[in-house]
Amino acid sequence: MSTAAPHVPALSIGALLHLAWPIVVSRSTQVVVGLCDALMVADLGEAALAATTTGALDTYAVVMLPFGIVFIVQSFASQLYGKGEAVAARRYGYYGVLVAIATQLVCVAALPAIRPLIAHGDYAPDVRSLLGDYLVWRLPAAGAIVGLEALGNYYAGLGNTRLPMRVSVLAMVLNVAGNWILIGGHLGAPALGVRGAALASALSTAIAFAVLLIKFVLDGRSVRSVLPRLSMREFASMLRFGVPSGLNWFVELLAFIFFVNVVVGGLGTTALAALMVVFQVNAVSFMPAFGLSSAGAILVGQAIGAGRKDLVPRAVRLTFATVATWQVSVGVVYLIAPELLFSAFVPSREEPGSLLRVGAALLALSAAWQLFDAAAATLGEALRAAGDTMFTMWARIAIAWLVFAPGSYFTVRHLGWSERGAALWMILYLAMLAIVLFARFHSGAWRRIELTRATIT
Repeated sequence: MSTAAPHVPALSIGALLHLAWPIVVSRSTQVVVGLCDALMVADLGEAALAATTTGALDTYAVVMLPFGIVFIVQSFASQLYGKGEAVAARRYGYYGVLVAIATQLVCVAALPAIRPLIAHGDYAPDVRSLLGDYLVWRLPAAGAIVGLEALGNYYAGLGNTRLPMRVSVLAMVLNVAGNWILIGGHLGAPALGVRGAALASALSTAIAFAVLLIKFVLDGRSVRSVLPRLSMREFASMLRFGVPSGLNWFVELLAFIFFVNVVVGGLGTTALAALMVVFQVNAVSFMPAFGLSSAGAILVGQAIGAGRKDLVPRAVRLTFATVATWQVSVGVVYLIAPELLFSAFVPSREEPGSLLRVGAALLALSAAWQLFDAAAATLGEALRAAGDTMFTMWARIAIAWLVFAPGSYFTVRHLGWSERGAALWMILYLAMLAIVLFARFHSGAWRRIELTRATIT
């Protein structure tokens, strides 16, 4: 039985921004952590910079499958909130925590295999050693990364995006402070360098997750559901939609890992470090776009839950118009002042040279791929909120592994396209993905999906 009347969301720029700005702050704190890691190890040299930024990307590659699975918690929570089913929505928060626990167990068991796997990578010896250090110290908190995302998505689905924001800010503050203490060795701590960056990230994530988990459990008192009875049928339903959602991200990220480690990594340390810094800068500017896309997905889910699928196209149009305005503005800045933006990542003891030159060129080119990325994110999030995860999974797999990965490898490594050619492949990949997702949404196939059919009310 429903605990409240259906909730029909207001579709306006004000409603979108009200939901989006805490998500933007939350996502931006994650990017700030990555930027601080990069900036604070930059003076240790290009090898440390390449290892830290690549290690952060590899960490998220490891957790991306469960990370993407628990993202579906937001879809269930938003639709059930739209129906007025507060207790049922809460159970999906617990299912997300179960996925986080499983992730933790798997990652701890896999720690001995990290260095042997890295040995097969095409890295310089010093980068290989430092990258192994980073991952061994970072992955013991993998479950906390997934758990923090699961509970953040639960609260976001209810329209409470501010609580996850506060916890994300806490994690950011702890991480930056930990970096200062552990990378360079302050307040009596040893100078751990790259290992210090990894340890600071692990500890801050674990503490933030513990805080949010305690809050989540205590919140159950208001609906008499502190420790609810869980349903295997519901959990299986979450996995049915969540696994394709996770594979969307996981398989795509594997293609990017291949692109970074094999295609670009083979061009040398300078090209690798430059591209990873560009990704970090992109991540800062893309977070508002991703936050707006996530907020749009919440509106989509709530509209579907309230029985108003007719409102969904309007929500998507509103979201993309807002996202595109932001990304075009950012692209103009990239084109006007790429060297100024990139110069902060050039080690202070070195004269500006090839790293700055290569990085500035890649940053200018990234203005194009970020606009297509924003379009793909808006459409992909809307389809995910509706439960249309299987099609997007196959679309990403096909484009990433049948076009992007082999095409970039052949042209860059065999035809000598260099790092600029690699950037052109980024643009092509994201443009193709945006076009395919638009066609899928326009087809209306998402209207026939019943995400919450297995939920016990």
